[in-house]
Amino acid sequence: MSDDAPTSDQIAGAPHPRDTARLFGQDAAQAAFLEAFTAGRVHSGWLITGPRGVGKATLAWKIATFLLATPAQQDDGLFGAPPPPTTLAIDPEHPDARLVLSGSHPGLLLIRRLVNEKTGALQSDITREALDPLKNFFHMSATDGGHRVVIVDAADEMNRNAANAILKELEEPPTNTTLLLIAHQPSRLLPTIRSRCRELRCAPLGPDDLSAALEQAGLQTDQTEALTTLSGGSAGDAIRLLTHDGLPLYAELVDLLSALPNVNRPALLKLADSCAGRNADTRFGLTLDLLDHLLSRAARTGLMGEPSTQGAPGEARLLARLAPDDRAARVWAQLQQTLSARARHGRAVNLDPAALILDMVFAIEQTARDHAAP
Repeated sequence: MSDDAPTSDQIAGAPHPRDTARLFGQDAAQAAFLEAFTAGRVHSGWLITGPRGVGKATLAWKIATFLLATPAQQDDGLFGAPPPPTTLAIDPEHPDARLVLSGSHPGLLLIRRLVNEKTGALQSDITREALDPLKNFFHMSATDGGHRVVIVDAADEMNRNAANAILKELEEPPTNTTLLLIAHQPSRLLPTIRSRCRELRCAPLGPDDLSAALEQAGLQTDQTEALTTLSGGSAGDAIRLLTHDGLPLYAELVDLLSALPNVNRPALLKLADSCAGRNADTRFGLTLDLLDHLLSRAARTGLMGEPSTQGAPGEARLLARLAPDDRAARVWAQLQQTLSARARHGRAVNLDPAALILDMVFAIEQTARDHAAP
């Protein structure tokens, strides 16, 4: 694979998880793994779960480097056992750490979606072909007697054949081997896979940890409240919003919908046209995601009241008007599900982006006409 080929395990604008120096906001997950390690209970399979972009992959790479560079806990000897490790951090100059950073450690295997050789695009899922290196990897002689680690990023992207192959390894794990399965939606995994792994749950980042993660990625913003609100504590989503002008786009959507139940037609046509064209796919996808987010927040507002934080000026007032009660909350929740499915289908069949945006906003307009407060 060439250096400029697309990869499925790196967020555009962010360093690869392998190269991320510090992990923020996941102290509990790190402590849980260290506790298992010091107690001699390192499972052969670990399921690292949580929302997309909160540091799951970074945690997996930290654990992998730690296992490859740290000897197993020893019983008390003549001079007593060495003190147990208190952190997953490994000196970047450590020989194993340097091999991991260079992508050439013989004891580490990364499994992810492959590139379609015909189209040059990423495959939609992890296929059985992506797991072909497993056999040789597990049967290579470990000359140093060290650990072997497999990272699957992301396990919920495996198709049935790939999932069955991983399940076989979990049922009969090779000696001295650890499988780290990253999952954004663990419910999509086979129940038998989930039952054979110990789970490490990664939580959304708070404002301080999110700011620190963004600063590490070389990004800064003075719109912390809006970014935290829209990203849901996901550094990955925050990076996407910052690098693709997501904050002004959301402000544009809030301004457009503030006129509901009568949307400004020229402004709507301008928005739809901005999502069409050869180079507008990123903006199109982001617009769909932000519309979905706005509808989800409207449904939540109907149940819990006006939100205390805003993704854009005037958003809280708009949401309170759209969803004044729990009856309206149910209506907006249903619309969110309907339009989300419509968006997925539209993208799958290459529906005209402008037409899809217009169709979705017209549906929002009609719903507001029927159910929003005056």
